[in-house]
Amino acid sequence: MKWTEEALKELENIPEFVRDMAVKAIESAAHASGKEEISAADVITSRQKYISFVEESAAEEEKIRIAVVRCETVSEVCPGVACFKAFNNRKQLFRQYGKEAEIIGFFTCGGCPGRRVSRLVKSLKKYGLNVVHLSSCMLLEDSYGKCPHHEDIKKAIEAAGIRVVEGTHH
Repeated sequence: MKWTEEALKELENIPEFVRDMAVKAIESAAHASGKEEISAADVITSRQKYISFVEESAAEEEKIRIAVVRCETVSEVCPGVACFKAFNNRKQLFRQYGKEAEIIGFFTCGGCPGRRVSRLVKSLKKYGLNVVHLSSCMLLEDSYGKCPHHEDIKKAIEAAGIRVVEGTHH
């Protein structure tokens, strides 16, 4: 079957290890619809039909997955509304993320000196965690006392290979 130059260029976008199978599928579909020549549109249509799930998985892997760590003591009086509102509206320290970013964890440090953080970060890595925000309540010095362990908590998270952002809504 004849292929246009554009179709051959489009074929190069298909991973080499499945390209032979793709050629057969594309030609079979074209033959079934009575075509004598393969166009770039035919290649794109087959790609979407047969291998788009692989590309979606790659996009899923690149998604920003965030956890917020907050102060155990402050959690007794703060339900976290301002953190979630800032995230949902992509304001303050969440403005850097697109709509596909998601919060996958929201937890307290476990009390001084942040005894729960390493364990929970390790657990969340299984779910694709790639950013941890230290909640604003851990960093403020006016309303509550600044977390005396925030630097150690930050280092522990970074040691796990996770990026840390200091703050949420302030």
